[in-house]
Amino acid sequence: PTIANVLTSIRKHPIEQPRVSTMADEKIVIKTKHGELSLDQLAEVQPGMARLMKEIGERYHILYYAAKGGNWMLAAHQLSQIINLQKVAATLRPRFAEDLTNFIKQYLNPIMDAIRAKDWNRFEEAYKKGIDGSNQYHEKYGYGHIRYVLPKNPPEFYDLTHHE
Repeated sequence: PTIANVLTSIRKHPIEQPRVSTMADEKIVIKTKHGELSLDQLAEVQPGMARLMKEIGERYHILYYAAKGGNWMLAAHQLSQIINLQKVAATLRPRFAEDLTNFIKQYLNPIMDAIRAKDWNRFEEAYKKGIDGSNQYHEKYGYGHIRYVLPKNPPEFYDLTHHE
């Protein structure tokens, strides 16, 4: 895959609002190889914002150091995963959907453009704006005590250098 392929596929799949059934009395059961589960049971085990945001934060960390090391493919991959997680969050927590969509447009798309251009200076500026935007949204929803800080060291579990 190329950076363009990874990043182009992201923009083609906008956040969709969940469909709500009007059949309140009907119990839908899903059969799996492990047994049967109701929709209520499936809904209960879906990840909440805290779990999703933890993964987004970890990927945002990798994203920065991948771009800094010139591994633009890894940076593109991390960004695509971050956007996909934001879409999952918007589906599972519809009250955040509009702001998650706006965050993608306002903060993540400029990062995407910088990755496409392989422009470190533009990337770093957009990345820092993303941190500020994230912290503003945390404040808006009463989570001002949660402030993202870029770790001083790159993750040790990835080769972050440039590869052809």
